[in-house]
Amino acid sequence: MTNLLDIRHVSRKVSHSFSLRDVSLSVAPGEIVGFVGANGAGKTTTIRVALGLQHVDAGEIALFGEPFGAGSPDDVRRRVRARIGLVLDTCPFPSELRIGQVVTCLKPAFPQWDDSVFSLLIKQFGVDPKTKVKELSRGMGMKLQIAVALSHGADLLFLDEATAGLDPLARDEILDMLQAFVAEGDRGVLLSSHITTDLERIADRVVGIDEGQIVFDVPRETITDTVGIVRCTVAQVEEILECVPGSRVMKHEFNCDVFVPNRFEFVQAFPEIACDRASVGDYLHFMLKGGR
Repeated sequence: MTNLLDIRHVSRKVSHSFSLRDVSLSVAPGEIVGFVGANGAGKTTTIRVALGLQHVDAGEIALFGEPFGAGSPDDVRRRVRARIGLVLDTCPFPSELRIGQVVTCLKPAFPQWDDSVFSLLIKQFGVDPKTKVKELSRGMGMKLQIAVALSHGADLLFLDEATAGLDPLARDEILDMLQAFVAEGDRGVLLSSHITTDLERIADRVVGIDEGQIVFDVPRETITDTVGIVRCTVAQVEEILECVPGSRVMKHEFNCDVFVPNRFEFVQAFPEIACDRASVGDYLHFMLKGGR
């Protein structure tokens, strides 16, 4: 099955101090991919490159199986972008426009725009079409962007820190919408987020980036169901590191935390030492900061 998004070995020099380096990333139909990393790691730059908003120095990008980039012909760019929904951390529409006016401006850009779908969604969200964009709360602004994406037949959603700053109820509602969006199996989501608990709930796969390079790309259940975090004494660390391949350690003043690739195997080998389940946040932290 053709991936919705394929970024293959892409490099892009952004400044004298930062570049994307050999980045590969994909989103398959029916998949929600979490994209994590520290501020400045390259998440937004990767999304901009994928959308053809920045040229690349090397590598290839394909959207819906079609080669795509900043240099693609205008007709290709229009056709491909009509199938993409972009949801940002702040609502991008002009603040003085009413929601009905926003729709009037957007419709010509999207051949598959469906007024009935949009009306149904904003009614479901409790948004009055006469409301001005500047009067929307942060959560309502996110819902408006999602309603727009779902009303023009988008097959792939890019969310760049879109759930940051939302209250738990609003965030849960948006996460439920994303799961419903991919439920039919032919659409996908790339979700860039610092809120790793969101990814633990809905992501199928988690990709980590650091200093412009991909540092891991693993199924979410590998992290939450298999990986373990051992809380142990300094004296126990050397034995664990010697016996458990792939383990990584973070030393504190009086104790240590050790990342182990398989907590079930660890418990069999060291039944006297407690081993907790890992979170996506733990995994990211150890992959970036942990040492052998």
